[in-house]
Amino acid sequence: MKKLPIHSETFQTLLESYKSWLEVLGYAESTVYNLPNHLREFFHYLEKKKGYQDIRFVTNHTIKDYYEQLSGRSNNRRGGGLSKAFLNKHQQALKLFQTYLKEHNVKRRFGIHLKGEKNQGHLMKNVLTQSEIKELFDTCDYSHMEAHFRQRDRTILALLYSCGLRRNEAVHINCSDILFEKGRVYVRKGKNYKERFVPINTHNLQIIEEYMYDGRLDFLRNKETDSLLVSNQGRRMGDGSIALRLGAIIEATGNETIKEKGITLHTLRHSIATHLLQNKVPIKSISTFLGHSSLESTQIYTHLVKQEELIKQ
Repeated sequence: MKKLPIHSETFQTLLESYKSWLEVLGYAESTVYNLPNHLREFFHYLEKKKGYQDIRFVTNHTIKDYYEQLSGRSNNRRGGGLSKAFLNKHQQALKLFQTYLKEHNVKRRFGIHLKGEKNQGHLMKNVLTQSEIKELFDTCDYSHMEAHFRQRDRTILALLYSCGLRRNEAVHINCSDILFEKGRVYVRKGKNYKERFVPINTHNLQIIEEYMYDGRLDFLRNKETDSLLVSNQGRRMGDGSIALRLGAIIEATGNETIKEKGITLHTLRHSIATHLLQNKVPIKSISTFLGHSSLESTQIYTHLVKQEELIKQ
């Protein structure tokens, strides 16, 4: 996909500018790498299939045609069609591109309302129950042969679930960002570079404290970085490495129900948001806790919890 040629100078400029915009807004490295590649495929389609050299003639009908051909395209690596998750990534790329155009005052004649929207029922299905979260924490007693790895595993869960951090936020937490006396975690690398302070209870502070002043000291070159989560090579852990440790914790549970849920790092954030709502925490407080820019982003959890309650009745 990244090798697909585009010849229009307008498209090339838009592509580079879009990528720089994502970087400035603080999106994860994987997002900054992948979404421009998806946009490149869209530009390639406009040139090859439509004969367009810029976006002036792109309409809702153009977007619909593009998605129909994309849905029918074969997977070059594995055969068969493209997965829903992959199609959703293409949609995310175009939606963010639409936001980019709006912020740069570029006139357009299309909106992004495509097939493949995230299924809210699927999101609710993947949310962990509170007892399953407890099982993940308990599993950290034997999730690795080495004690300092187990302590780091608990800290990962504390950041991603108990603090509700995005994966990129967890990656960039430093030791100096844990404010023990105030019971807060300072998030310096929030989405769109928005800073915030996240409350953390005594129990989870103790988890982080034990790791920071005990387990962390057993990792190589730990004094050479202020990063809270240190890799086995003594560097800041990346989101891929954190995801691997989450996978190891899930595997160690031996719980097939948890395994079948397809848990990701972001699932832990979805789970804490859902649990807070179930415990009647005001939605405004949850929105602030999660670092959402508007209540609309938090509102999805209200709908999910209501749907679950109706199912149980």
